[in-house]
Amino acid sequence: MAGHLHRISRALNNGTFADTFTFEVSGSFKHPHRIYNVVPGDFTHSGKLDILVMSESDSSSEMALTLYPALIGGGFDTQNPLTLPSSSIPQPIPIDIDGDMKIDLLGIPPSTNSLQIWQNVWNASEPNSPIFKLIDAPLPDAKCTFANPHSNAIIDLNGDCLADIFLVCEDGRGGNTFQIWVNEKDKGFSLSQEGPLPAGTQAVSLADLDRDGTIDLIFSTCSSVSTSTGIGKDCYINVAYNQQLGLCKSTTDSGLKKGVRVCRPPDDLCTADPNFKFDLTESSDNPFYVRFPVSKALSEDSSLLVSDTTHTPPLPIPLKIGDANLDGFPDILLIAASGKTRAPKLLWSAPCASDVPGCGADGSGHRGWKLATKDVDSLETVTDARSVSFVDLDEDGTLDIMVQRTGDAGQGNVVFIQNNFYYDAFFLKAIVLNGACDNVWCYSPNGTEKYHPFGVSYSGASYKYTVLDTAGRRSAAQVGQLPQTSYHSLGTPYSFFGLGRTNNYIENLFVGTTVHAKEHFINMEGVIPNSKVVILPSAKEGESWRRELFLRPGDWIPWVTVTVVVGTAILAIIVFVLHLNEKREDELERRRTSHHINFDAL
Repeated sequence: MAGHLHRISRALNNGTFADTFTFEVSGSFKHPHRIYNVVPGDFTHSGKLDILVMSESDSSSEMALTLYPALIGGGFDTQNPLTLPSSSIPQPIPIDIDGDMKIDLLGIPPSTNSLQIWQNVWNASEPNSPIFKLIDAPLPDAKCTFANPHSNAIIDLNGDCLADIFLVCEDGRGGNTFQIWVNEKDKGFSLSQEGPLPAGTQAVSLADLDRDGTIDLIFSTCSSVSTSTGIGKDCYINVAYNQQLGLCKSTTDSGLKKGVRVCRPPDDLCTADPNFKFDLTESSDNPFYVRFPVSKALSEDSSLLVSDTTHTPPLPIPLKIGDANLDGFPDILLIAASGKTRAPKLLWSAPCASDVPGCGADGSGHRGWKLATKDVDSLETVTDARSVSFVDLDEDGTLDIMVQRTGDAGQGNVVFIQNNFYYDAFFLKAIVLNGACDNVWCYSPNGTEKYHPFGVSYSGASYKYTVLDTAGRRSAAQVGQLPQTSYHSLGTPYSFFGLGRTNNYIENLFVGTTVHAKEHFINMEGVIPNSKVVILPSAKEGESWRRELFLRPGDWIPWVTVTVVVGTAILAIIVFVLHLNEKREDELERRRTSHHINFDAL
């Protein structure tokens, strides 16, 4: 990685942020009960961001759900919050269950042991309209008791750009299993795969780790976890690669062989693969599941912090996935524990070779990971980390790091580490909005104010793209939008792609939604790298989607302008000189012709 990670601020104590970038307190309010989780989203479909608070209730077996609607002028309606049907202790997850792009919830109410949907039935024109009503989940014969904590997610797993459901369930014997329910639009969901998770599995993260256009699973396993410190013992990092249709090598390849789909053409990436699967069997004959000890990637005396015990109840700490060096392959951010030290560490994704963790002894495999040891001094100075997450703090197209701290080091509770990566690779940011107010104008209840419904994303959007590197090799990648929100997952509302080094536009960018229409996705061709794409989809059949692209201003733009002007001037001078030479030659030729005597005519 060229450049280095730089400490921006020692602490965030009074709402202000040191150096160039500043955070200002816009308002605050106090929830009356102990908070378990906060989920932002446009639950009222007003084009404004609401806040769903999951908190302690009077019953130890229930969790209270409270919604603070957004105010048109800013802030939240703390005087008239909406009380929702309560949930059992395992946290429900947001999902668009019926394709109307309104946020529903999937969970288990305390009154039943079966999966239920908090269906969004909000009607702003009715004064006493409820926000949710409980209905049976469209998961036929689903038998799943949510693990607590769990890693449930809404993300496309079969490759059709339509979000599926990933559930982590208790197996009744102290372990966990996983279930994958494939989205079939109006038909509901069908169980595609289920199986046991390895013993000691912690939080599961989802990302396209090997840049093949499919979403993979990555998680840690530990033989035991200390209830007082949250540190795991004998921890491993596990990767389960998605076995799915790959990318066709040629743009002219139809992807069909004897009528059977064998690959996906670059211009048809959103094709479902009903035979996709995850094989979590540890075997030398299974290259799609790898695991390696954390101590091999870090150091012999290092373990992994997998639980934040400073919070009550303790919060799981998943492996955070993000492309910090923009090479197109997601990296791993974790917290290493050694003695009393809790230090954030960054593992770079690297091509497989011998002695690289995550690869075979002979150097075979999909991807490996190497510990970042150069220019990471700011990370190493943090010794009391309790949570880490990626965020593009300064909007420069690189992922920075936010570290939550216990405060034991006496340097505050939050620190930001700026990523000063040298811009020799490209990125893309994308966000799919929720189609509120038909993507035109939203109006206040009294009709006196109007505003654009801009900036409210939702869980379940999917992105697939193809890009050519500088050597002309084509690759595909997939990214999900806000797939997990439970247990303080701290995901960004937008999706961030590292594109690697390329000298071309993004060939195809497929954007999928949860709309139950014949075409639930679009294909954008020739998207400019280093830009931000905003997609405003429509839930109405046949109605076109709006697309907006924003270029990031940079220090190089004046130099590019100067180069273009100078280059144009030089070309103009060359053309002018050649024109004069040509004109002179034409004049000489004319004179020679005028002096020529035609002897045949005599």
